[in-house]
Amino acid sequence: MLHIKRNDTVKILAGKDKGKTGKVLKVYPMKGRAIVQGANFTKKHVKQKRQDEPGGIIQREASIDVSNLAVVCKGCNRPVRVGVDVLRDGSRARYCKKCKEVL
Repeated sequence: MLHIKRNDTVKILAGKDKGKTGKVLKVYPMKGRAIVQGANFTKKHVKQKRQDEPGGIIQREASIDVSNLAVVCKGCNRPVRVGVDVLRDGSRARYCKKCKEVL
């Protein structure tokens, strides 16, 4: 189980966008990577497919390794480590290791 899920607010710990925060748009658990909104932009050359659709160079977010991301806690508002508790009914709940708030 990854410590990052979709719609989490994360801070980037390493790379060219170090220090930026953003929302997780998509997670690839088998690859251990995630796409963060507004970070790690790459340029992609797109060929024109239809007459009304322009071609050219577009910018889009590329995936970042999950080890370079930290979840930002809503309670203490800083990047934290995430713990997992197994509840009585067998479900799992993620919590902040610093302030013990459920994420």
